[in-house]
Amino acid sequence: MQHFLTLNDLSSDVLKQLMQRGIELKNLHRRGEVFEPLKNKTLAMIFEKSSTRTRISFESGMAQLGGHALFLSPKDTQLGRGEPIEDSARVISSMVDGIMIRTFGHDIVEKMAEHASVPVINALTDDYHPCQLLADMQTYYEHRGDIAGKTVLWVGDGNNMCHSYINAAAQYDFKLRIACPEGYEPDPRIVNTQSERVEIIRDPMVAAEGVDLVVTDVWASMGQEEEQKKRERAFADYQVNAALMAQASADALFMHCLPAHRGEEVSAEVIDAPDSVVWDEAENRLHAQKALLEYLMAR
Repeated sequence: MQHFLTLNDLSSDVLKQLMQRGIELKNLHRRGEVFEPLKNKTLAMIFEKSSTRTRISFESGMAQLGGHALFLSPKDTQLGRGEPIEDSARVISSMVDGIMIRTFGHDIVEKMAEHASVPVINALTDDYHPCQLLADMQTYYEHRGDIAGKTVLWVGDGNNMCHSYINAAAQYDFKLRIACPEGYEPDPRIVNTQSERVEIIRDPMVAAEGVDLVVTDVWASMGQEEEQKKRERAFADYQVNAALMAQASADALFMHCLPAHRGEEVSAEVIDAPDSVVWDEAENRLHAQKALLEYLMAR
């Protein structure tokens, strides 16, 4: 049995195979071909954090693969009434074929995986967002080919997406520059695991020079809304705009996991530009995750 809590749970070779499989499944879907390797299988989807793309992509993905997805929120289950994660993991996994969980503390998904008898997928925690990276890497490959040897710039908060990009730098063999203000750095323990590939550069204009991919995220993530004004001041010089993109390579792409706050972390001009691939990136959550579901649950 295999879990997917971070990109590091799978080998680099397997991750690249999943990327190619995601592209194959995308083409199958667009040709209207029926492919149901998960027929009669069920995925429990536990949402302690709300979502648009995550719920739609996993629920649609299971339906397209012939299976079924159950939406579970804390207010509708005993998880919201204090049942221990260990007990919930044992009970839920005895009735389904896979568990997807979107929550706060990363320790929650680790505990769920430890006590579940079926594969557990991390659909976002405060520390990591590996499913988004599957989609991002597939999107880059579709537009520019292999990302190996390229340079990626992360602009903004050293958050869960930034942490997953650090993992991706090793797994997909690229260099990562991180442009963030003081006090908003990624976890140094995670940075130190890839110190040869990861560099923190305070000036985003300097960091953007010659990069092949620019990525950003909202300044205040879910659960940080009370810090919005403080973060707006801290990140005022970290907007991805036309001037910053002009520093990048001529064929550089722009990505954002969405939802985006136009005029804050990214200008409307950039997100709507031809080198922005955010809509393909969002759609690829469906296809990349279908490849992951097939790999974990059809075995």
